[in-house]
Amino acid sequence: MTDTAPETLDSADIRRILELLPHRYPFLLVDKIIEMRGDESCIGIKNVTFNEPQFNGHFPGHPVMPGVMLIEGMAQTAGALCVASNLSKGKPKIVYFMTIDNAKFRRPVGPGDVVEYHMRKLKQRANMWWFRGEAKVDGKIACEAEVSAMLVTE
Repeated sequence: MTDTAPETLDSADIRRILELLPHRYPFLLVDKIIEMRGDESCIGIKNVTFNEPQFNGHFPGHPVMPGVMLIEGMAQTAGALCVASNLSKGKPKIVYFMTIDNAKFRRPVGPGDVVEYHMRKLKQRANMWWFRGEAKVDGKIACEAEVSAMLVTE
């Protein structure tokens, strides 16, 4: 066994996510994180329910989760992975969402769906992180994008 092997964390429940991220209801868009592999990849889970506030207006009679919220859920999942993997350097004061690239929306997501945010690190440089993500429902891609974040410690 080598010292360079990434630490594997099996999951982060909601209590752990609340420690890692500043987001709170109604804007916390990830319920748990599974399969955290060091700082390389993870899968976030979002249980979509009808009583969420966005469904009052998007769209009445045909509730659809806004695509921007799917991307935000991907960014939150990646952000939690960044923070969890860097705690030895101290918890950052904030994680800033920096970019969205190559976003594509493939199918609608609505109440009753379970969204899996599959996030994979593309690269990291200093306090900047880049990820590629896919939001999947029942194994089918609903949304995909590349996102970046900056961890601010000062």
